[in-house]
Amino acid sequence: MRLDFKNLNPLQRYKIMSHTVVPRPIAWIVTEYKDTINIAPFSYFIPLSSEPPTLIVSIGHKKNGEPKDTLKNILKTKKCTICFVSQEMLKDMHYTSKDLPYGTSEAEYFNIDTKRVFEEFPPMIKSSPSAFFCTLNQVVDLKGSKTVPLILEVEKYLVDDKFVRDKEKLHIELDLIARVGKEYSICKDKITPPVIP
Repeated sequence: MRLDFKNLNPLQRYKIMSHTVVPRPIAWIVTEYKDTINIAPFSYFIPLSSEPPTLIVSIGHKKNGEPKDTLKNILKTKKCTICFVSQEMLKDMHYTSKDLPYGTSEAEYFNIDTKRVFEEFPPMIKSSPSAFFCTLNQVVDLKGSKTVPLILEVEKYLVDDKFVRDKEKLHIELDLIARVGKEYSICKDKITPPVIP
């Protein structure tokens, strides 16, 4: 099957991209504004560069057309904490994708525990195995898009020591939930690369 993206509507394009670029890591983003902790998951998310250490996440709008709370907060504060999702956190993560009125804390609404790791950043989700603490590097002006891509610079990192296999070599092994189309999968099956002749 050959397809010209110019002839497809946005939903058709989304279906193809979200079922092809798999698995996609989930950025479970924590932001904070006026003492309200907002938590929301995003799966249009990927590492961008290690120098500078940057990630890119695309954040859309609510059904009523308003920017999502995460986007509002990052644009206001220039900071966020990206938590990663283990299997036991799947239910909580999925719940936080629900649209709530601006100013409503998902941490309180869904009874999700957070902890302050670095004073200058929003807290992380307490049960998350690892987290990146980021500042806004730039907003990408993507012509014709209803989503807003943000380039986030990683300033600090936390990982639970039990996932560190070799501290000297920074060998970290995490079993995380990822998105495959509309479904979720666990990224723990490893494939050994073939030997190149």
